[in-house]
Amino acid sequence: MAPSSSSGPAYAKDEKVLCFHGELLYEAKVLDNKIKDPNDKKDGYMYRVHYKGWKNTWDDWVPQERLRKLSEENKELASNLKKDMDAQRRAAAGKPSISSAKKRPYGSDLTGSSARGSEDRSSAVPQAPRGTKRGREIEGIDKEEEFMRRPAVRLFIPDSLKSILVDDWEKVTKEQKLAQVPSPTPINQFLREYYDSEINKFRVGSADADLLEETIAGVREYFNKSLGRILLYRFERQQYFAVHKQIESGHGEHAGKTLCDMYGCEHLLRLFVSMPDLIAHTNMDAQSVHRLREELARMSSWMAKRIPKYLANEYEHANQDYLDTAKNGGS
Repeated sequence: MAPSSSSGPAYAKDEKVLCFHGELLYEAKVLDNKIKDPNDKKDGYMYRVHYKGWKNTWDDWVPQERLRKLSEENKELASNLKKDMDAQRRAAAGKPSISSAKKRPYGSDLTGSSARGSEDRSSAVPQAPRGTKRGREIEGIDKEEEFMRRPAVRLFIPDSLKSILVDDWEKVTKEQKLAQVPSPTPINQFLREYYDSEINKFRVGSADADLLEETIAGVREYFNKSLGRILLYRFERQQYFAVHKQIESGHGEHAGKTLCDMYGCEHLLRLFVSMPDLIAHTNMDAQSVHRLREELARMSSWMAKRIPKYLANEYEHANQDYLDTAKNGGS
């Protein structure tokens, strides 16, 4: 939703801002502004910007969607996007093959498009047929050749969260521990608190406010649909079946809840790593993908600053019955 011109331009002449050029944010200065369409004053403004340190020949008219206030938070986002781009370029020459990438745990190579771990996380959807290829149940993924031809979608993940993802992999696959479910700090709590902290930064009804709401709703929907299909390690499937049964039972304290009410940010982090692949298989246009990437980067950075609250829950040792069942393939 573009802001109405009747409210005036959001950025003043000579104001210092951050402006997207490609996938990165650069410091810039607003030189002028104009209404996009004189015949439709509700269509918002265009801004002529000069990029700091660039020649005047790069001055350009840009839509408001490409501008950001020159705040400390947005400066941090710009820095993180630059670090991520630099890491991508350094890794490009020695990028591992598809087969070797599949052998890595979550968190070992988080800037590329592949987010699959070292362990088989084939479908944990109840009554799914054996032999179903990993990740193929996600709508839109038909065959691996087509999958690999799709353009990569980079998503910034702070280093502190990457370390937690590797620790998570070791605890589950090596130590045979399980994250607490129901989680003391479930995903829906995290999403509500993130929304409450961010929404006051935007004008009611603005494009940024709408994007925030859409992103949170999308994360919630993607998690509920993807957990059993692509986010679990084999050792966690039995736990998932039990949780799914409680939710679907129609009675008991967990009846009617969603997976986002039960699982915590340990598993949400795995979704963040998988999101580039999932986004690449949607019909979203480039601008929508760009804005979604930005909002997800903000969300992961916000989480990284609150690790003690959302990611400090103790993992539990599975009991002997669980271990025996898991050893026998969950039968």
